[in-house]
Amino acid sequence: MMILTNSAFLYTSIQERPELKLSSHGRKVHSLGRPVPAIEGLVAGTALIACSVDTGDRRLLSSFVEWWHRETSSFHLPVGELTITLDDVSSLLHLPVVGDLHAFQPLHVDDAVQILVNLLMVSVEAARTETGQCCGPYIRLQWVRDIYERRCQAGHWIAAARAYLLHLLGCTLFANKSATNVHVV
Repeated sequence: MMILTNSAFLYTSIQERPELKLSSHGRKVHSLGRPVPAIEGLVAGTALIACSVDTGDRRLLSSFVEWWHRETSSFHLPVGELTITLDDVSSLLHLPVVGDLHAFQPLHVDDAVQILVNLLMVSVEAARTETGQCCGPYIRLQWVRDIYERRCQAGHWIAAARAYLLHLLGCTLFANKSATNVHVV
């Protein structure tokens, strides 16, 4: 899935028509691949697999960038002004839009370690090392991919499904500027 944010497009003021630079985490999603058959049923109910968008049409994206007005957070098209609503997101991605996207209290590192131990079946030492390396309640996406592969090899399908979904969410809905870390919560 492509996350379009204000920082996703960088411009150079030298050229009349600046070059469009797109930030997409699609390669990270594809690096994990499809879920193994043993967990397909577990992750199929999330509807996240079907909403991965990958486009290489720079002309289309460039047109949308030209029509976007940051002041009004809308597109100014030849036919009028267009604003993307949550209903549009729900209709296009087939995701239910109810309640807060995420409303959680700040997570302490010790709580993050406990979550990783309980849900991904990692050791306390491994979880502490990873959160220490990321300087907080974060983990690297590569670490999550490694956990996923190890849980699949060991046949721990619930933990493998959790790792798969954490990686998928970290690359799509909850992608951040680091492009390498995901929040444990």
